[in-house]
Amino acid sequence: MADQRFVSGLISFLDPSGNRLEAFYGAAVADTPFSSGRLISGFRAGPLGMGHVLVMVQDMTAALAFYRDLLGFRISDYTRAPVSACFLHVNPRHHSLALVEAPVNGMHHLMVELYSFDDVGQGYDLALMDREQIVATLGRHNNDLMTSFYMRTPSDFLVEYGWGGRDVNDATRQPQELPSVASFWGHDGLFRAVGGEDPPPIDLRRLKGVCPWWDSVVAKQ
Repeated sequence: MADQRFVSGLISFLDPSGNRLEAFYGAAVADTPFSSGRLISGFRAGPLGMGHVLVMVQDMTAALAFYRDLLGFRISDYTRAPVSACFLHVNPRHHSLALVEAPVNGMHHLMVELYSFDDVGQGYDLALMDREQIVATLGRHNNDLMTSFYMRTPSDFLVEYGWGGRDVNDATRQPQELPSVASFWGHDGLFRAVGGEDPPPIDLRRLKGVCPWWDSVVAKQ
């Protein structure tokens, strides 16, 4: 198994929801950088990891006891309503793992982040060639500030394709309760795709210090 993963050694185990995890050391490093099938600036990965995953769990208490208390993940922010969710980090990326309490266990999506917003826009144009595969339109999240869209994969989980995610300083970051799970704008269809209802629009005052356009509007008032 270690040979197949190109690592010196690894162990595999299950989390409380039955998801298989692997911990490894001594990963092989390619001699040449990754080359995409189309011209892009590249993926923001490296020491930040591949991106993030959102996992649906039936038992949030057990999931937090495992990921936070045992493995050492740290909470960036969380929500209590309309859903129970926790966004956890292990490095400067705002979150590498998101847990959402749901009726079933399963993987919801994998996020990959690009270095260029134009790469995301061009990817969105390509995705529009098969519009039915787009689950959520282009939008911007209110917690990690990611501008992204979501598309269904042949394996029936989603891929979030984004740019502009925020970093967190673990020395000063304290878990924060989010007042809303709504995006600043866009992402139409994201909640309906999992049988939920669209959340109320977010209070645009939360854009202070985030969106230059909104800061200029407020300054004129």
